[in-house]
Amino acid sequence: MAEFILRDYQKNAVEAGIDFFKNNKKKDHHEFQIIPCGAGKSLCIANIVKELGEPTLILQPSKEILVQNYKKLLSYGFRPGIYSASAGYKFIDEITYATIGSIVNKPHLFNHFKHLIIDECDLINSKDDSTNYNRFIKGIDGVKLLGLTGTPYRLSSGYNGAMLKFINRTNPRIFNRCNYYIQNSTLFNQGYLAKLKYFSFDVIKREMLSVNKSGTDFTKESLQAHYRQINMPQITIHYANRLLEKRKNLLVFCSLVAEAETVSKGIPGSFVITAETPPDTRSKLLSQFAAGTIKCLVNCQVLTVGYDYPGLECILVARSTMSLRLFYQMAGRAFRIAPGKDDAWIVDLGGNISFFGKFETMEI
Repeated sequence: MAEFILRDYQKNAVEAGIDFFKNNKKKDHHEFQIIPCGAGKSLCIANIVKELGEPTLILQPSKEILVQNYKKLLSYGFRPGIYSASAGYKFIDEITYATIGSIVNKPHLFNHFKHLIIDECDLINSKDDSTNYNRFIKGIDGVKLLGLTGTPYRLSSGYNGAMLKFINRTNPRIFNRCNYYIQNSTLFNQGYLAKLKYFSFDVIKREMLSVNKSGTDFTKESLQAHYRQINMPQITIHYANRLLEKRKNLLVFCSLVAEAETVSKGIPGSFVITAETPPDTRSKLLSQFAAGTIKCLVNCQVLTVGYDYPGLECILVARSTMSLRLFYQMAGRAFRIAPGKDDAWIVDLGGNISFFGKFETMEI
């Protein structure tokens, strides 16, 4: 059985989570915690569940994150159930990990659960996922919900244009209160997150892009037109190949699938991962990337949330976005510390660093 020694901030998060579940008597009162990328949300979840000792359901946004967090709880001597079609299991136990797509229409199977924990809980307020989460939560009578996230905000449209809102200030709203948070600066200053080096090359002219009707990001059409104008795939290939001469590995983020496929063809030994990549192929590619057999992966909107490879040394953001959440999640893949990893490079081609600033200085 592995022993994980919790850091002080993790202990505080666990205590706040247990206190919420055991002592808060308010009906339909849901709370969340803010724990930045790379700070150990999975450990906090495992320790909260361990201390509760009561039926607890844990929702994960993807199969990969489910397996990652499931293994953490296994290390404590627990053997939770898994209810997830993508993971290949449908078994309910006192502690159960699940993906929302597999259980959204089956809340009756989980009515005996007293506690619900949702990882990456900011997804609840997105257009794609809010209906599923809301429907499932309403289908379980009297369940208490705790969410965890590193990005507790969304860019929402309003009378005065788009504005950044915390997830307890959005509509629809699930969460009432934040019961714990830890600042980025604290984690970076104490050496719990990797030292970052920034390289900004503003090859994408953000002023040439059009904003969508909600004011929350750039339109696909304007991105396509501008990328053709500047030959964005070839620029990305140029920077990627240069970076691979200096770094052990590289994860590239593109905004369009066709662009990602073109970029991968121009980087010897690289592979592309998109939403269309079969699950078995994706798992194999990620394993080979972590083992060092593959040095570069090019992806489009797949590895932005929860992908955990501490040895990742370099991120190439080959896109522009107005979403702080998206930019943070992409760069956050490199935040983790690892033996032999001195620092992580954040290389930006889209003017995002200039627009949002450095992650160490972002404060809640």
